[in-house]
Amino acid sequence: MPDVTDLGSFRRVALLGGIYSNHRALREAIALARGAGAETIVALGDLGAFGPHPDRSIEILRESGLPVVMGNYEEALSDGATDCRCGYTDPRDNHFAQISYDYTAARTSREHTAWMAGLPRALRLRVAGRRVLLCHGSPRRINEFLWESTTPGPFIRRLLREHDTDVVACTHTGLHWARFVEAGRGVVNVGAVGRPANDGQRNVWFTMLEERGGALHAAFVPVAYDHEALAREMEDEALPPEFIETILTGWWTCCLEILPAKERGVGRH
Repeated sequence: MPDVTDLGSFRRVALLGGIYSNHRALREAIALARGAGAETIVALGDLGAFGPHPDRSIEILRESGLPVVMGNYEEALSDGATDCRCGYTDPRDNHFAQISYDYTAARTSREHTAWMAGLPRALRLRVAGRRVLLCHGSPRRINEFLWESTTPGPFIRRLLREHDTDVVACTHTGLHWARFVEAGRGVVNVGAVGRPANDGQRNVWFTMLEERGGALHAAFVPVAYDHEALAREMEDEALPPEFIETILTGWWTCCLEILPAKERGVGRH
C-alpha cells in the first residue's frame, strides 16, 4: 500500500462504517461519539446507498470536517461508473444493489462526487501504542468482504504483516465483529451506521477503539435513532419496500446471498 496519511495518536477514536444515506443515524452517532469523549471520528466509506437523500449525509460529514475514507460507492460515483462495484456475485444481490446505486447516483451532486474523488483509500492512526490501518473493505481490495466466520487467524496475521499494522479496521459487510490473534493485534469490522445488523434490532452500530489500562480495546456502540421517520422518507422516495422493511424490523431482506452460512443463519430470511 502506498504512503498513507497518519492522523496521530489518540486514547479514544470513533469509527463509523457504512453510512448508507442514513443521515438520521449519522447525526446521532456523531453526537453519541462526541459525548463519549471520542478525540476523533472517522467515517470508513459508503456514504450513499440504501437510504434516502444521499446528499444529506455527505453534507453532515463535510460540514463537520471529519476524516473520511473512500468506499466503493465513492470510488464508483467519482469515476462515473455504471454500478456500485460492491463485489456481489449473485443476480438478486446485484438487482437490489443496482436500484440503490442508480438512486444514489441520480441524487448526489456533482460537487460532492468531485470531493469524493480526492478521498484517501486508507488512513492510519495509533491507539494505546498500536498502529491502526483504516480502510473500507480491506487493505487488499476496496470491496473485499471480511466476515467473522470466514476470516481465520493465519490470514489475519498475514494481512497485518503485509500491511505493516497491528489492527485493520474496516467495514463493507455491514456486520460488526472483532478478532484479535494476540494482544492488541487483529481485525475489527466496525459495522454500519446505515442499517441494522440483521439481528432484529432497529438500532445501528459504530465502534469505539480506546485505551484501557494501557491496552487497546474495541467496543461496539448501539445507536438509537428515529427509524420510523427514516422509513417514511424512504417511502416518499419510492425506495424498495425490502429496504424499508429492514429499517422497520432490523432484519435484512436483500443483499443476503453474499452472506456466509453462519452469518445468514442468524437472520430471518
